[in-house]
Amino acid sequence: MSENLKRLTDAGVSIWLDDISRERLRTGNLATLIREKYVSGVTSNPTIFASALSKGDAYDAQIRDLAVRGVTVEEAVRAITTFDIRWAADVLRPVYDSTQGVDGRVSIEVDPRLARRTDATIAEARALWWLVDRPNLHVKIPATVEGLPAITQALSEGISVNVTLIFSLERYRQVMDAWLAGLEQAKANGLNLSGIESVASFFVSRVDTEIDARLDKIGTPEALELKGKAGVANARLAYAAFEEVVSSPRWQALRAAGAHPQRPLWASTGVKNPDYPDTLYVEQLVTAGVVNTMPEKTLDSAADHAKISGDTIRPFYQQAWDVMASLKQTGIDYDDVVRVLEEEGVQKFETSWNELLETVDAELRKA
Repeated sequence: MSENLKRLTDAGVSIWLDDISRERLRTGNLATLIREKYVSGVTSNPTIFASALSKGDAYDAQIRDLAVRGVTVEEAVRAITTFDIRWAADVLRPVYDSTQGVDGRVSIEVDPRLARRTDATIAEARALWWLVDRPNLHVKIPATVEGLPAITQALSEGISVNVTLIFSLERYRQVMDAWLAGLEQAKANGLNLSGIESVASFFVSRVDTEIDARLDKIGTPEALELKGKAGVANARLAYAAFEEVVSSPRWQALRAAGAHPQRPLWASTGVKNPDYPDTLYVEQLVTAGVVNTMPEKTLDSAADHAKISGDTIRPFYQQAWDVMASLKQTGIDYDDVVRVLEEEGVQKFETSWNELLETVDAELRKA
């Protein structure tokens, strides 16, 4: 067992794996990671499923059955993905039970083609909640403008939500407002708030990738000095915003009614630039009450050589503000950056979803 990951967990960071596959489940690999590397949750997205379907023979038997039944490609994709999510939820159920439902969570995303359609997203969230039928599920809803009311509605019905694709501080505040409104409606509906969980997935490395490219174009020494600093600074300021919200009377009233906080989740924590330390977004984003969802490569790196040295978020708020101010002074348009990242994020997941549909369609035709 990794001492580094134990220190990370002891510091209050929940370690979730940003990957799932039938092969990982049937070999017992996920159970091993829970036991040996402190993994306490799993996240998925269309890209992850598209990759899993393209490798090995783990899905062949189910695909043959689906082909015999003559189901549509969309129905086949949902049958395949929810099968894996149910299985992973069952593997993680002991973690869910031992943490009173806080961890042991598995996330599945709504069809990303619905990201700009509120009513369709709500209907899809309900369908996934019913299909998976596990209390430790998170339904992932993107933090688009159209996704915000869907987040509120899903939570109001008792559906636990992982809000994904958050890049901007302003949008994150809107997400937290949608979360609070959902819990308030759930309370008014007579639901048990302690059973409704939510996380807010704030993306990190993609922010650096986009801003670094713009800094390279500017090319001044001052600009180049700021490379690799925006992602962490942005996330640290997101945590500052979280602290403001959970100190508000509005949240305190919900907590008194049994609600749990919507934990910040650091997503996109695999380092994209090989010049940066491969544990950058692990070591620099440590504080109590957050989630870090890691690709397995990042998890292994953290287990091997991450240096965990206490809280690396709350003591550095001023430094984070200074970084953002310097970026603005250098000519970085933050609002444009986060707009581009959201649009690209939705498009990338939609592309992966279409690739997944094409892969399953081809497999059904062969079966």
